Amino acid sequence: MLRTLTYRILSATDGQTILHYLKSLGYSGPILVHLKKTDHGTLLNGVWAHMNETLHTGDLLCLHLEENTSGTSIFPQQIPLEICYEDEDLLVIDKPAGMPVHPSAAHQRDTLANAVTGYYRAKGEIRPFRCINRLDADTSGLIIVAKNMLSAALLGKAMQQRMIRREYLAVVCGTLTGSGTVHAPIARVKPGDVRRQVDFLCGDDAITHYKSLLCHAPYSLLSLHLETGRTHQIRVHMSALGYPLAGDRLYYPAFSDTKIKRQALHSHRLSFSHPVTGEMLTFTSPLPCDMAALIDPEPSAHRGSSLPAVLRG
Repeated sequence: MLRTLTYRILSATDGQTILHYLKSLGYSGPILVHLKKTDHGTLLNGVWAHMNETLHTGDLLCLHLEENTSGTSIFPQQIPLEICYEDEDLLVIDKPAGMPVHPSAAHQRDTLANAVTGYYRAKGEIRPFRCINRLDADTSGLIIVAKNMLSAALLGKAMQQRMIRREYLAVVCGTLTGSGTVHAPIARVKPGDVRRQVDFLCGDDAITHYKSLLCHAPYSLLSLHLETGRTHQIRVHMSALGYPLAGDRLYYPAFSDTKIKRQALHSHRLSFSHPVTGEMLTFTSPLPCDMAALIDPEPSAHRGSSLPAVLRG
């Protein structure tokens, strides 16, 4: 697929080389190499140009980022997607619980990657699947997919620099009020084990901020903001705090409530700058029904819901 980007050179960048200018915009080394190898990948005022050519005020720089392979052997599948936003550079998708993000030996055709690849193919497009914020299979909610190499590089850098704000909703066991921060490093329980634990000797830095929104015994609804993105971070931190997630049988095997079949965790809000335009984008997804049933079990027409209005679908 072809992504064309056009830049009008302003006086502030007069005299810079094309290479210097593109680096200032966040173009990575691999993308610059790709442009060099693409026939007419870099045009200055309509003429093919080398990266060391000088830019002047008023010049028009046109770039062609062309990708004609998916890069992997992901099977395209026609699986319904709830797309919250789409443009030339990215997708924001509301992922259902139970859908893995990437294929594995046990899940080769029922993942988000299969669904997105099938969505591209239905539109006559061939693109790699590039997921920015990963979610566990049983975690529902918002997820960002980059549609080209530039948006993937810039969004990936934004994630590393903690510039994508991620807010989750979780239902935990117990009555937890107020707010706080868990700053505790996380590591595997042992090599090859999927489970993680707080480990102050060998763990990677992990920071989770939480705020209680509603208590309805025996559960509490929390809003959680991540500064880091360690595997199972919220699940491990809340369990270590003494308030494991409802339904999380990996970290709380004694859980027995049948109203939910997975860990009660939902990617509720994403806020970030658009990788190309710089526009601030914010997306929200309401609390799923299975999580709502735990903390608002008998909503009625006359009583209304006890959920905060912002969380209702």
